[in-house]
Amino acid sequence: MSQQKIIGIDLGTTNSCVAVIEGGKPVVIPNSEGQATTPSVVAFTEKGERQVGVTAKRQAIKNPARTVQSIKRHMGSTYWIEIGKDTYSPEQISAYVLQKLKAQAEAHLNERVTKAIITVPAYFDDAQRLATRDAGEIAGLEVARIINEPTACALAYGFKTFKKESTFVIFDFGGGTFDVTILQLDEQVLQVKSTNGDNHLGGDDFDQRIIDWLRKQFKTVNNVDLIVDATTQQRLKEAAERAKIELSGRDSTEIQLPFLAYSDGGPLHLETNLSRNEFNRISLDLVDAVAQPIKIALADAKLAPEQIDNVIMVGGTTRIPAVQQFIRSFFQKEPLRSVNPDEAVALGAAIQGGIITGEIQDVLLLDVLPMALGIEGPAGSVVKIFGRNTAIPASKTKVFTTAVENQSKVQVHVVQGEGDKVADNKSLSRFDLKDIPPAPAGGPKIEVTFDVDVDGIFSCTAKDTKSGKVLSVELKRTNGLSREQLEQLAEKARIQAEKERLEQERQAAIIMAESTLSEAERTLQRYPGASGEGQVREIMFRLKHSMESLETVLIEELTEKLEMSLMKCIRG
Repeated sequence: MSQQKIIGIDLGTTNSCVAVIEGGKPVVIPNSEGQATTPSVVAFTEKGERQVGVTAKRQAIKNPARTVQSIKRHMGSTYWIEIGKDTYSPEQISAYVLQKLKAQAEAHLNERVTKAIITVPAYFDDAQRLATRDAGEIAGLEVARIINEPTACALAYGFKTFKKESTFVIFDFGGGTFDVTILQLDEQVLQVKSTNGDNHLGGDDFDQRIIDWLRKQFKTVNNVDLIVDATTQQRLKEAAERAKIELSGRDSTEIQLPFLAYSDGGPLHLETNLSRNEFNRISLDLVDAVAQPIKIALADAKLAPEQIDNVIMVGGTTRIPAVQQFIRSFFQKEPLRSVNPDEAVALGAAIQGGIITGEIQDVLLLDVLPMALGIEGPAGSVVKIFGRNTAIPASKTKVFTTAVENQSKVQVHVVQGEGDKVADNKSLSRFDLKDIPPAPAGGPKIEVTFDVDVDGIFSCTAKDTKSGKVLSVELKRTNGLSREQLEQLAEKARIQAEKERLEQERQAAIIMAESTLSEAERTLQRYPGASGEGQVREIMFRLKHSMESLETVLIEELTEKLEMSLMKCIRG
């Protein structure tokens, strides 16, 4: 029996993509609409029905208050979405997108899928990575690995693209995040040297600049401020995104938004032209913002721009001409774009899955920790445990002691970031070293081992050096879901997915039944008084009645009986 497939998923801010290894090569699995990418959009109808992907995006203007977009920007935070009487975490919303991709893969492979490689921005911190893994668990997926999007992109380009010894940059600019990663290839070893980026810089920000510009245009034309409710905001967002895309291939674009607002004099419209030059002007600072992370990444790797052999651009935002021109000027070379920037990350994730299953061999991938990780020290200072760009997996041990006599526990506060003060970093976890044996202050010596796994997620173990006793370490994450919440949401999502699957089967059975009924009507008209007509009409009556029920099996059985009766009727 062949080993179960591990799918590769690019869980994007704007769009997501799933791929798998087939015949030794990665292939993108299209969705039910035949598209390579699926909008990372989730919507809820007034009846409580859930829509994901293309259908959710199509209804966004009519149902903006119950439509969730760009949730990736809130991963690893305490942000919750209120939809009617219900609340949803970012992990839940992301899980719904993952479930859609999982079902898509299962339909394509005709087998159950339980494992996945999920990609994240290289600059995602521990909390965001953990939230992504939790989303996978809620969706019913075992997350075999979390890998960085730029690293996945490098895998997608394949080693044949580069010399056996080469250095290259992955410039990953998506809908919500920006990463720059510098890698070195030595024979079949792909090693990340450094990474940097901005988790709040992406295509959404370029869209917002156009939205702001449109509001100014509206005021200029109509001499009134545009009052933006949820529906108007969605219309502006879709118009801005469409204009941004069109300006990648032309010098100007026309934007028409009729009935955008109303006044005492009647409806107010907006018709205007946005030129590429104007778009470049209003978004210049966003393009310039990518320079600093690139310079930091180069400095960390101890490289100059001219020492880079290849530049690879990935992510939809890299289609913006001004972004492309910036990269050409900075590195003084033409970027490689031989792989579709919307598909490269998912393809690379699938390759990583193939490495784990053994379908792809002779590839060693070495990644790094994107940001420093440390603990709170005296007076709110930070004691660094791991510096940024530390090769992972990694492990370090520190010795702790007590401050007062007979102290039974010591609290440890873990933070992540580049600041020298706790307040300038992200709080990840607090935990207590418990059950310390009674002793004078400074007597006990507690060894705490900090580990960062290949996914960039940390954990801790501790022991008393004198007795050798392992101490209890219960990580209390500052953000994210508890184990109990995670299990409850996973079960809820499983039940919902099964309910949706059964409804899809029922709808498919109904469509087939309706088609067979129509064929039966036509057949009886062509062969009036045919032998067996009574039996056909009896089955037709029962089938019509069964379609009002929820019994899919009964509908399928009666449809099959009707088809057989029709054949007998025709043959006489």
